[in-house]
Amino acid sequence: MALPSLLLVVAALAGGVRPPGARNLTLAVVLPEHNLSYAWAWPRVGPAVALAVEALGRALPVDLRFVSSELDGACSEYLAPLRAVDLKLYHDPDLLLGPGCVYPAASVARFASHWRLPLLTAGAVASGFAAKNEHYRTLVRTGPSAPKLGEFVVTLHGHFNWTARAALLYLDARTDDRPHYFTIEGVFEALQGSNLSVQHQVYAREPGGPEQATHFIRANGRI
Repeated sequence: MALPSLLLVVAALAGGVRPPGARNLTLAVVLPEHNLSYAWAWPRVGPAVALAVEALGRALPVDLRFVSSELDGACSEYLAPLRAVDLKLYHDPDLLLGPGCVYPAASVARFASHWRLPLLTAGAVASGFAAKNEHYRTLVRTGPSAPKLGEFVVTLHGHFNWTARAALLYLDARTDDRPHYFTIEGVFEALQGSNLSVQHQVYAREPGGPEQATHFIRANGRI
């Protein structure tokens, strides 16, 4: 029930900027329509949104507008902002839900801030979205974020008194949303802020990759 409650709060905030005499609350959704590899794909979050719409509908009618942010089965940095602009132009929504992928979310969130339109997303994990005063003033993240993961890792290091160095090994899939890169970015930045010596290396899938990873860990990490 967290999403319905959150939408009720944001709806109340949005009510202050709604046109006089408006009777409906328009919720615009920009999410992947079919690809279930995304945690925020519409088939996954749609039932929660339906509960939220039902809860909101007890106070005022809700007009739900959905558009897909997918292009060829993947998140599209090109398509998502265009769809968001169309939604703003033709439906003038009170709330935006999504996108979740980092690159599309960045573009749409900048538009939402310019429009002074609340934007809720379960994704947008990258550290850069914390710069609310600059680009993302109206962005609300309901899911996990890379900076929060970084805070956890720093706390873990403090608990075990690991105060000298850290070695980060990650797989950078340079397709689609680069989820591993943006996740490890939050950990890297948090550890750097803790005065540790932090080294990082991309794990290579090709032959020799495991050996390179082992040498990196031996040279830079403590086990």
